[in-house]
Amino acid sequence: MSVEHVHHKKLTLIAGNANYPLAEAIAKHLATKLSATVVKRFSDGEVRVQVDESIRGHDVFIIQPTCSPVNENLVELLVIIDAVRRASAHRIVAVIPYYGYARQDKKVQPREAISARLVANLIETAGADRMISMDLHSGALQGFFNIPVDHLSALKILSRAIEMQGFTAEDSVIISPDVGGVERASEVATRLGFPLAIIAKRRPEPNVAEIVEVIGDIEGRNCILYDDMVDTAGSVTVGAKLLMERGAKSVSVYATHGVLSGEALKRIGASPIERLVITDTIPLDDAHKHEKIKVASTAATFAEAIKRCFTDESISSLFR
Repeated sequence: MSVEHVHHKKLTLIAGNANYPLAEAIAKHLATKLSATVVKRFSDGEVRVQVDESIRGHDVFIIQPTCSPVNENLVELLVIIDAVRRASAHRIVAVIPYYGYARQDKKVQPREAISARLVANLIETAGADRMISMDLHSGALQGFFNIPVDHLSALKILSRAIEMQGFTAEDSVIISPDVGGVERASEVATRLGFPLAIIAKRRPEPNVAEIVEVIGDIEGRNCILYDDMVDTAGSVTVGAKLLMERGAKSVSVYATHGVLSGEALKRIGASPIERLVITDTIPLDDAHKHEKIKVASTAATFAEAIKRCFTDESISSLFR
């Protein structure tokens, strides 16, 4: 049943260019269509947005992850929000499946910017009334916003993917790739009833990790590395090699966001990782497709969150 006219309100979905396939899938789950909106660029690269239908008084949901090219997609999101605000929308919700700049949430070195906070300020200033995202790198990012933030989780999606692969508590173990991800990995381990192990590491510089120790019993087990994102794949590939050297039966990786930058594909291909399962919060283009990489859909979860937000229902069950 369409939710377009529930409670005499009107719902409009607008997609940016960052992940159009996900936006289309969300619209299909909601039995509606994406709004007729022009998002183009002038010859010098400036973004031009025009909404080709009246959205006066509508609740407008703008679907646009700020993935690579990060700055381009971020500016596009801001311009779309501004266009929608000037078109007299009743409420504007920024649906940002992957929130770029999330890792810059604190000062690590002197005289650094806290870019995650700056981006939050920009989204609010542009005119967003609410933000929906999934598996932020740090839950504390919600506190950077003065508007409501619905922080969805891919826990159920990836847990189902793990179960469908046939892994069991008797022969498998969930691995946190670092101490900072223990809470996240512990949640999936508890949900599945699997044991938990931890890879302790340190980062001498960004995107460079040094493995220190493996804490937990992994010998003879299928090791399932669970994380919020895979970026350069340095951590997971080095970790996978170490786990195999320590007697693991196999290594798989499950992560929400497949950033896959730099030499990621090359590293994954040359590593002992049997399978990398990511979600579609970031589109997987042809250049990043690989026989080891599988994609799980988040469309149903985002569609349900949008529906509940539109009808003023609780979204808390989608957080975990």
